Amino acid sequence: MLSLFPTLLSWSQISPLIIRLTLGAVFLYWTYQAIASRPLSTQKKVIAFIEFITGALLVIGLWTQGAVIVVIINLVVRLVERVHKKAFLTNGVNYYLILLILAISLLVTGAGIWAIDYAGL
Repeated sequence: MLSLFPTLLSWSQISPLIIRLTLGAVFLYWTYQAIASRPLSTQKKVIAFIEFITGALLVIGLWTQGAVIVVIINLVVRLVERVHKKAFLTNGVNYYLILLILAISLLVTGAGIWAIDYAGL
């Protein structure tokens, strides 16, 4: 085996767990920020509700891949908005891009351990 630390490979399901909890926490925080900034338009209320639901689903590990698809759509929309403002590869865009890569990774790897929809590979 060519791995530098082959014994760590037995802990490979920890990575999706960390990614899932991180994405869930970010989306729950975005919900908190949206609620804290008043007044909210109807569109912002709907987006905040969707971000809350996806964040909660990611934290508990329920319907993870479906929630991640919603997260990917949300992040792509945010990235497109930034690109249209000619703010590509600024700090905010880099943040969204990293979150998008994490979401795609989670879509492919699954929920990881300690999730309701854990595949138990």
